[in-house]
Amino acid sequence: MMAATAMAAGVRLVCGIVTEWRCDPDATSPRIYFANHSSHLDFVVIWSALPPRVRAHARPVAGRDYWERDGVRRSLARDLFRAVLIDRAPAPVDRCASARASVERMADAMGERDSLILFPEGTRSTTGDIGPFKSGLYHLSSLRPDAELIPVHLENLNRILPKGETLPVPMLSRVVFGQSVRSAADDKQGFLDAARDALLRLRTST
Repeated sequence: MMAATAMAAGVRLVCGIVTEWRCDPDATSPRIYFANHSSHLDFVVIWSALPPRVRAHARPVAGRDYWERDGVRRSLARDLFRAVLIDRAPAPVDRCASARASVERMADAMGERDSLILFPEGTRSTTGDIGPFKSGLYHLSSLRPDAELIPVHLENLNRILPKGETLPVPMLSRVVFGQSVRSAADDKQGFLDAARDALLRLRTST
């Protein structure tokens, strides 16, 4: 798709993406790419860093409230990125049911060939620290044990598009795709800690 190729090239240029692969970049089996989160550019940068054949089957997970805020964002999310848009629970009493529905929606959206890009912290970091992971990654991996779990560390995106800004500042960024981690087992917290540790190791090794 020409629009996707042009978008990816533009993002790589503006964000000066330097990509490092520690796993097979051309694998076409379903994957769950999970990354640290500091900017609205995060999923766009990961998507743009993927090889074209892989990018065609990579679907970002994103908040519906942000990506349906206007017609341009809505069109990009639906037609270009094929994003899986998730609703945020309106009240605490609804959060558990909403979280379950969101994870099931993600698992179904993968189908037989697609991969997902998501951010287990659940919110953007303003300090650069990687916060505790929410349980969604565990439940998604439990539903999709066939999917390879790939940690992805992003560097400098919070400076290219800081929180509250709308225009990116051209600057170098770095994307490191790590080796796969084990799928979810019975120990939920142990799995989440191991997944977060895999991401932290990528940060300290860059």
